[in-house]
Amino acid sequence: MAVEEPITGFAVAVVREDGRWRCSDLGSGALSELDAAISELGKLRSTGASFGLLAVDDEFFVIVRPSPRGPSLLLSDAAAALDYDIAADVLDLLRVEPPVSDDESVWPEGDLEILADLGLPGAELEVIVGEVDLYPDEQLQMIAQRCGFADEFGALLDEI
Repeated sequence: MAVEEPITGFAVAVVREDGRWRCSDLGSGALSELDAAISELGKLRSTGASFGLLAVDDEFFVIVRPSPRGPSLLLSDAAAALDYDIAADVLDLLRVEPPVSDDESVWPEGDLEILADLGLPGAELEVIVGEVDLYPDEQLQMIAQRCGFADEFGALLDEI
């Protein structure tokens, strides 16, 4: 199931504290293992909202939002679980069976309301996920724009 080539993309931690957004690099280990992403996000000390945005191999993205009762998750394309361990791990945590075959259709799995309290209702997030002509980084840029941290997000991506 694992992809043999190194996984490309980025993993960004986003924190909102005292009305200000901050973005930081989670490191490449967060792209290959969901547990690594959750652990790194758990190390962030914040009284405000914190979550991770992972763009994997120009194929799909994952949003991870830690909470005391376990992480909330959104996988942009459930079919990615056929080729990527991290996507399979998301489905496993969500207790969702992976697709049987590599279907051409793209559908998300997880909590579409994951960022609703930050200004991105589930219906709008679903529209962004459905933009299959966009790369994951472009979709995540749309999410950043809608939630209000596009400048911080863009600046970090220019650095990594």
